[in-house]
Amino acid sequence: MRYTLSIFITSLLGIALIASCSSTPDLESARNLITAEGIKHHINVLAHDSTMGRAPATPGEEKTVEYLIQQFEEIGLVGGMQDGGFVQQVPVVSQTTKPGSVMNITRGNQTIHSFDYFTDMMAWPAAGQETVSIRDAEMVYVGYGIIAPEEDWDDYKGKDVTGKILVFKNSDPYSYEDKFAGNARLYYGRWSYKYEIAEELGALGAIIIHTLPTAGYGWNVVSGSWARPRFALEDEMADSDTKLNAWLTHHHSRALFESAGLDLDEMLAMAESQDFEPVPLEGLRLNIDMEATYDRLTLKNVVGVLPGSDRNLRDEHLVFSAHHDHLGVGLAVDGDSIFNGAMDNASGTSAMIEMARAFKSVSPHVRRSVMFAAVGGEESGLLGSRYLANNSPVPVGKITANINIDMINGIGKTEDVIIVGKGRTSIDNIMIEEAEKKGRTVLPDQQPEQGFYYRSDHFSFARVGIPALFPNPGVTYIDQPDDFYEEFVVPHMQFIYHTVHDRPENIVSLEGAEQDMRLIFNVGFRVANANEMQSWNSGDEFEAARLRAIEAVN
Repeated sequence: MRYTLSIFITSLLGIALIASCSSTPDLESARNLITAEGIKHHINVLAHDSTMGRAPATPGEEKTVEYLIQQFEEIGLVGGMQDGGFVQQVPVVSQTTKPGSVMNITRGNQTIHSFDYFTDMMAWPAAGQETVSIRDAEMVYVGYGIIAPEEDWDDYKGKDVTGKILVFKNSDPYSYEDKFAGNARLYYGRWSYKYEIAEELGALGAIIIHTLPTAGYGWNVVSGSWARPRFALEDEMADSDTKLNAWLTHHHSRALFESAGLDLDEMLAMAESQDFEPVPLEGLRLNIDMEATYDRLTLKNVVGVLPGSDRNLRDEHLVFSAHHDHLGVGLAVDGDSIFNGAMDNASGTSAMIEMARAFKSVSPHVRRSVMFAAVGGEESGLLGSRYLANNSPVPVGKITANINIDMINGIGKTEDVIIVGKGRTSIDNIMIEEAEKKGRTVLPDQQPEQGFYYRSDHFSFARVGIPALFPNPGVTYIDQPDDFYEEFVVPHMQFIYHTVHDRPENIVSLEGAEQDMRLIFNVGFRVANANEMQSWNSGDEFEAARLRAIEAVN
C-alpha cells in the first residue's frame, strides 16, 4: 500500500512539474550529475576497511545496507518491496566443508592414488549432507556432459549413469560455427551446469577436470573459492541422490586417466565430437569421506524505485543492478586480510547510486518506473539477484530490461565500450546508436570462450526471460600506447581481482567510468521511455522464457 501511495503522490508531483517546466528534459544536466568524484566518494565508503569486505550476513553487510538505504532515501527513491521497504531478505544456507578429505582411487584392493584436499582436488557434499561416505564408486568420463536438443547434442547417448561418478571436461564445444555460438561459452559450459545435470541424471557425483584453457583461471582460484563457505538459496536446498561435487587438477586428472589406460589429451579432444559416447574408467573405484556443517543466514538486497511518470507504462520497470557484496576477510597477505572489493563491486554499486541521482533529476520525463537493485551474494553464486528475479516485487513479464553494472572502468577513458553478449537483445542497438553519437564504437566480448555472460547478476534476470545488458569497459585507451591494454590493464586487473589488493588506492582513474556511465544513462533513458518493451533477438536461448513471462501477465 505504501508503495502504491508513493507512486500516486509522485505521479501528481510529476504532473505539476511538467506543467510548470519545459516539456524537454535537460538530459545533459542529468548526465553531468554522474561524475568521477561522486563515484569515488561512494567507493571510499563501501570499500573502507570498516565494512570488512562486505561479506554476506556480516556486520560489514549491515553497514553497507544502511549506507545504501540512506543514499536511496536522500535521492528520493521509494522502497521497492511490496511492504514499501527497501530491503528484501534472502534466506540462504551456508555450507562449510571440513578440510582434510582424501579422495582415494583404488584398483582391486590396492589404493593407487590419494588426492589431497586443496592441493590436488576440491570436494564437498553436493546437496546438504552433513556426512558423506562413498565406497567403490564407478567413474565414467562423459566429455562435456551436455544434453542440448536444440543443438542436436547428447553426450550420454542413452547410457544409464545412475549411481556413478561423472567426470566432465569443463566448457562446451567450440569448433562448430553453427553450434553453441561458435567459440562463445554458453551456460552448458559453466561448472554449475555440470553439477546440475549430474543431479538431474541421478549420478552419485560429479568431478570437473581443471585446465587453464577450459576454466579461464588457475587452480588457485578453484581452491581459494571452494575452500570458503558455500551458499545456496534455502528454497533450492533439497535432498538428492547426488553426494559429491568436485574439481580435480589437470596434473592429477592426467594420472587418473592413465591409470584407466586412457590418454587425457585424447579424451579431451574426443569431447568435441558430436558422436562422443561415455567412456568408463575401467577398473578404477573412488572412495572418499567428507563432513560439512551448515548455518542458516539471511542476505539482503536493497531495492529502490523511481516511479514512472506515464500512467500507462509506470507499472513496467527497467531494472539496474549491481552487487554490493565481496569476499570479506581471508588469509593475510603482507599483513592485510581484508578483501575490500573496491573494483568488485563497490565501483558498480557506486556508479548505480549516481545513476539513480541522474534519473531522479529528470523523473517527470521517465515514463516507466526504474528499479535500482543493489543485490547481495553475487560472489556466492548470484544468490541475491537469483532470489530477486524469482521473487520479484513486480511481475517479471512487466520488466522491460535489466542493465547490470559490475566492475566499471577504473583505468581511463576509452574509444570503445564492450557489450558482453553483444547481439542478443534489442537493447544492444540502442547502445550502439548512443555510442556512435559520442564517436565511440561498441565491441563484443573479447573473451567469449570464458562465458562471462553467465557469471554476473544479469544472468539471473536473463534466466527468467528479462532482456539483459551487461556493458564492460573498452580496450582502446585514449592517449595511451597501442599495447596499453595488454601490457598494463590486464596485469593490473589480474593483480587486484579477488585479492586483498582490490583497494580504492589501486583504482587508477574513474574518468573512463564517468564516460561509460553517462553513455549507459542515455541507453537507460531510452529504454525507460521506449513505446515497446525490450526483447531477445529471435532464436536466443532465453526467448522462450520471455514469451512465457509476458503471457503470464496478459
